[in-house]
Amino acid sequence: MEQLIGNSLAVFIGLTCVIAGGAAWMTGQALAATWRPVWQAVAYALLLALADRFLIFALFEGELLSLAGFALDGAVLVVIALAGHRITLAAQMVKQYPWLYERRGLLSWRPRNAVAAGADQD
Repeated sequence: MEQLIGNSLAVFIGLTCVIAGGAAWMTGQALAATWRPVWQAVAYALLLALADRFLIFALFEGELLSLAGFALDGAVLVVIALAGHRITLAAQMVKQYPWLYERRGLLSWRPRNAVAAGADQD
């Protein structure tokens, strides 16, 4: 496992998942709160993955140029940033336009008239 991620599992969980993951989550939330497109969350998460690889190298003597480690770090941080973006965007759509949309689960919303139209068809 250490060969794949380029450092120990404890460093991966602590630095990548908790610290950089928290930063990715807040990045996704901030981008959604300012109505930025989702591709920016991906770009910023990949930049966070670069910073994460450097911190692993500088603080824990991990591999700096580990392609597999960067890919894994990047994938984890992109997923966290996208989740933060989508959850915040869904909450914001329902809160800002309550007459148009209602919540449909944690990640999505639906138009209010779709519920009324579905009730009329029965």
